[in-house]
Amino acid sequence: MSEGVLRIRKFAAIDIGSNAIRLLIQNVIEEQEKETKFKKSALIRIPVRLGEDAFTQGKISETNTSRMLKTMKAFKLLMDVHGVEQYMACATSAMREATNGNQIIENIRKKSGIEITLIDGKREAAIIASTDLKLLIQKDQSYLYIDVGGGSTEFTIFSDSKIKKSKSFKIGTVRLLKDMVDKSIWNQIEVWIKENTKDLPKISIIGSGGNINKLHKLSGRKEGEALSYIWLNAQYRFLESMSYEDRLSELGLNPDRADVIIPATRIYLFAAKWSGAKKIHVPKIGLSDGIIKTLYYKESPK
Repeated sequence: MSEGVLRIRKFAAIDIGSNAIRLLIQNVIEEQEKETKFKKSALIRIPVRLGEDAFTQGKISETNTSRMLKTMKAFKLLMDVHGVEQYMACATSAMREATNGNQIIENIRKKSGIEITLIDGKREAAIIASTDLKLLIQKDQSYLYIDVGGGSTEFTIFSDSKIKKSKSFKIGTVRLLKDMVDKSIWNQIEVWIKENTKDLPKISIIGSGGNINKLHKLSGRKEGEALSYIWLNAQYRFLESMSYEDRLSELGLNPDRADVIIPATRIYLFAAKWSGAKKIHVPKIGLSDGIIKTLYYKESPK
């Protein structure tokens, strides 16, 4: 690239989660002698709750299989009109656990041309860690990073700016709504968090996922301003005291957000209690951002 020349490229990520399917398209801005910038160009979220099928029936229903195929065809067209040069589609716990998951992936490949990769919790945590987390992480601090999904939650511990431990647990908002999380899972998480944070002073939480982003928005705090444990606890009680309908009409939550936001808040509150964290940072990043960074840096290592 000659000096001063600006090049704008487009990359996309498809995140097939347990609560929704997302397409993120980003402009990747390259300029000589400057750091590459990643700017959101479009974000489309389709509320196909695959987890409801996978965790209760063991497979994805015909209705949701059809919705998923239509979504992928639509995403393919959107990527084409946006001029996306590279994309990656990742499916997480709902598709991993569905007995017909691989069959659906093959069918989607044939009918839409979209290639989907099934990723496990460990890979998911690693992809998310490749985002701009490093900009937030300070060397003299420790962090418990939590990504709450519909079917699984990834916990990662950062200390001295490095990943120390990472673990994925089968606990998520859709599973909790369906009362499919055994008490033993909560116990395992408690033991894991306490064991791995006991020697870490000054620990705070970094949260990602749609629910904590929405909570941050409801708090009215500025971007980059952390939530406090006290506020989150009060907000949890407030949300729980409201009916589902009131959460829709008074708070303006989407129908597929108004129910899962409560179990998600519970996960963050317990994690804060067990780690002793008083603050929750919300950088508004997630799997989709990580996928694009992974794609870009794989093809042009810095």
